Amino acid sequence: MKVMVVDDEKDIQILFRQRFRKEIKTGQIEFQFAYSGEEALRLLESSIAADVVLILSDINMPGMTGLELLRIIKERCPYLKVFMITAYGDEDNYRKAMEYGADNYLTKPIDFDGLRREMFKL
Repeated sequence: MKVMVVDDEKDIQILFRQRFRKEIKTGQIEFQFAYSGEEALRLLESSIAADVVLILSDINMPGMTGLELLRIIKERCPYLKVFMITAYGDEDNYRKAMEYGADNYLTKPIDFDGLRREMFKL
């Protein structure tokens, strides 16, 4: 399963690689990282991300927000699953994420065991 993680904090890559070390090693999961909504869209248009099945996107990012990215992805690629991640349990962001087609909504700190279970349901 190829997963794209979109977050402006670069240390997120280390965290995901540590938490999914076993799944990466056995080839169950392959991660692609983008550090902005704009970069995520560029990657999705390239062959690099051709077989991405899930996008995990932070909501609060400079430039294009995760909610804007979600809206564009669901318009262009409605088959892609998108899980939104936020550090804030904001009801307005939750409502917008669901309205724009989010497949899941997670709050930080991420429950990686729960995320893993949700990912393997896809």
